[in-house]
Amino acid sequence: MPPPKLIYQLKVTLSHVHPLVWRRIEVPGDFTLYQLAAVLLTAMGWSGGHLHQFRIDGEYYGLPDKEFADDFETSDERETRLRDIIEKQEIGRFIFEYDFGDGWEHVIECEGAVDPEKGVTYPRCVKGAWSCPPEDCGGPPGYENFLAAIRDPKHPEHASMR
Repeated sequence: MPPPKLIYQLKVTLSHVHPLVWRRIEVPGDFTLYQLAAVLLTAMGWSGGHLHQFRIDGEYYGLPDKEFADDFETSDERETRLRDIIEKQEIGRFIFEYDFGDGWEHVIECEGAVDPEKGVTYPRCVKGAWSCPPEDCGGPPGYENFLAAIRDPKHPEHASMR
């Protein structure tokens, strides 16, 4: 009988926003970074309509694109497994970038690995706080403006932002 596949508990924190937006997710170690990206987008509440990449120990992982090939080398995220990053490279923290125009940066920290629980479907989100900012709001500075507008009924953009 093969050994159980490990489940990694990851804390995902959206950088540069207040209040702090975060999720705690559990993901099978045999997931590729491509699959992890889909989990991250879903857990955080992003639509997935923008480009993304992982920055891990000075290397980039994503879907290679000829348009950006001269800017930096990107390893194919479909060929890299989460367990290989965490176990073999002993990486406990890395970055997931989403929507290069808005510049959403997520810090991903591995909090540990456990055997899968019987009867549980993975991946799963087990905790979190706050909703993600709206898509295309202008990154962290635009999100601050958005929050200011919806909190102040006298703000000129209050009605349109709500």
